[in-house]
Amino acid sequence: MKKLLLSIIVLFIGLTGFAQRRLEKLWESDSLTLKGPESALFDAKSQSLYISSMGAGSVVQMDLNGNIMKSDLVKGLNANKGSGIYNGLFYTAETSAVAVIDLAKGAIIKRIPIEGAGMLNDLAIDSKGIVYVSDTRTGKVHRIEGDKPAVYLEGIPGANGLLTVGDDLYVVGSTLFEKVSSGKEITKIGDGYESGLDGIVMIAKDEFILSNYTGILYDVKVDGTKQVLLDTRSKGIMSNDISYNEKTNTLYVPSFRTNRIIAYSVK
Repeated sequence: MKKLLLSIIVLFIGLTGFAQRRLEKLWESDSLTLKGPESALFDAKSQSLYISSMGAGSVVQMDLNGNIMKSDLVKGLNANKGSGIYNGLFYTAETSAVAVIDLAKGAIIKRIPIEGAGMLNDLAIDSKGIVYVSDTRTGKVHRIEGDKPAVYLEGIPGANGLLTVGDDLYVVGSTLFEKVSSGKEITKIGDGYESGLDGIVMIAKDEFILSNYTGILYDVKVDGTKQVLLDTRSKGIMSNDISYNEKTNTLYVPSFRTNRIIAYSVK
């Protein structure tokens, strides 16, 4: 009986300790400039956000208080979504190609077509400049090195969010979350999420926030333990491709439907 009671107490402490994470809303941008913001990318160098205004085919630069700095940093993109920056170049996933943009000039300098693409979605870049891009319709992840794309992973239903951490690649499909090592060893972190997983950020060692574009934000431990941080589906507020400022513990959440970016402090 004592052992059972002790086990229950330990379990309770563990569960309540995990449930302590919460979000505190900091600000919400206006809905006048952004047209279908699918992705928000925090950039430490410029201390700003780059927003994929998918509905307008443009990139909007925003300061860290939600004010517009440049409403059309780049135009002429095709359903631009997930993005990343490497050596002053901005990479963004279009429907069937990765557009490469010179940030200093605000100009598209080239496109890297992905053969057989259905709908490219998220994008991540590792420390060596290797680009990974997911294709939600084909269930594949492509790897681009030296502007040469190749299929890296396949068989991931609804392949979407990507995150590189060291030599590892974290991937979400519609309902699952996995870690892929440099040797392509796959470790399943979690499965059975509500359909619609979208973005991934790491907020601490072995701890992540996942977004579900329908309007859910999850706090997830590497052992698969998860907690719903926020559910805004009843308000029609989506949670698309998120970004995180680890210095200030700020989470940036695009809401495609309401044309806004919402910032939260992660507590």
